[in-house]
Amino acid sequence: MTNNPTSKQLNLADIQGLIVRGYNMDVVRYFVLCVDDATKAKQFICDLINGESLKITSAEQWNIKPSYCLNIGFTFEGLKALKLQDDVNQAFKHGNYQPFREGAIDRASAIGDTEESDPKNWINGLEQKDKAHILLLLFAQDGDTLSKKSVELRDKFEKQKIQELGYFDGAKLPDEDGKPSDMIHFGYRDGITQPRVDGFPAKDGIPYDGQPVIPAHEFVLIHTTEPPYAPYKVPKPLELGENGSFAALRVLKQNVEGFEKFLQNQKDVINPETLAAKMCGRWRNGVPLDLSPEQDELEPPISYEKFNSFDYKEDPTGLKCPIGSHIRRNNPRITPTAIGDPNLRRLIRRGIPYGSAYDPQSADPQSADEERGLLGLFICASLGEQFEFVMKDWVNSGNFASLGDKVKDPLLGANNPQDSKFDIPLSPPPDKKSLEIKGFERFIITRGGAYCFLPSITALKYMAGSETTAS
Repeated sequence: MTNNPTSKQLNLADIQGLIVRGYNMDVVRYFVLCVDDATKAKQFICDLINGESLKITSAEQWNIKPSYCLNIGFTFEGLKALKLQDDVNQAFKHGNYQPFREGAIDRASAIGDTEESDPKNWINGLEQKDKAHILLLLFAQDGDTLSKKSVELRDKFEKQKIQELGYFDGAKLPDEDGKPSDMIHFGYRDGITQPRVDGFPAKDGIPYDGQPVIPAHEFVLIHTTEPPYAPYKVPKPLELGENGSFAALRVLKQNVEGFEKFLQNQKDVINPETLAAKMCGRWRNGVPLDLSPEQDELEPPISYEKFNSFDYKEDPTGLKCPIGSHIRRNNPRITPTAIGDPNLRRLIRRGIPYGSAYDPQSADPQSADEERGLLGLFICASLGEQFEFVMKDWVNSGNFASLGDKVKDPLLGANNPQDSKFDIPLSPPPDKKSLEIKGFERFIITRGGAYCFLPSITALKYMAGSETTAS
């Protein structure tokens, strides 16, 4: 906790755990659920609050890491389906909550979910706006625990008329020794950058980015009259709104084979690994270009904890790390941007791959065709001012740092071969020589999305209703 006189002490026991900490578990299962009976659904919520074998995980500190963690989110349609005692339209009437009210499907085109990424192509229930009510998030240390807890949950679904529309499984990819790693299918080390949040417990060994500590109200809905900790109106009644958060679920298919072929097709003009690093902003092992633009190791080597010790201050024109690279667009630090204060657009990221590891040497045609990607959760207090702003104004807009019309994030952007381009500066001004890479496809396709409210433990009790008791 910082010594800020306006900082509000967070009630970690009332906040859902995944908001505050990355569980770092090896496997996950995300259930997409539909409420068929409001009364029975409230009993289901109550059971998850008071349960022993199955219980919602709060952000309280633990002495021994549990074998599983369980969290829950509700779409706006899901809150309406519960028929709460208070009008949810009134509770979320403030303009800041418009993206949540409209939902991910109606907001899709504005953030680049078009063509192949159009919601009509989404899967496992996320394409059904009126029925995708609950996102139940099960994290486990191993596959046996995941299976056991899934059986228990599905028994509850059947008893309490909760319809399972579909589910998504994720698992850490193995390293060279077969142990779970933090790599993604494109071969990059993931999960390196997370904001340091006022009031959140410190995370040992996680390389924070050296940027200012972010007020907790950017991620948790806090009821206070003291500025600057009251930028957003908390949904009322406070039993429902306070200590909650929002999350954007993203199911992102990664065209691994297409990406690797693209890199190799450029080898006559640039080394494929250098191009991969320039597009991301880091070498595939996580070493940042801002600290090591020529190779993926520093001499002397830097520790993992220092992978975020940079700010682009000495690289204003992108000679080391191109301004249009993925990490620079999504976390500009002090990059001169056309719009937006980076410290007001931060997101807490929780992600894990899905699909088996890609083996370019495999002779099995099914291996190349298997779908692979990332299950991502982007947590914030404002879906519009944080998540959607990043997607619209930084990822998919040429307005970012005045890069030029239709220039998008080379990895995450909604690119197409007709007008895609990525500029790699080769010399400083006034020469401004550069290598321009053109004609690449969209490497990441959205396979599903949802905008969820992550209620506090108090809110879950309120939603269950006082007349409901644990079974």
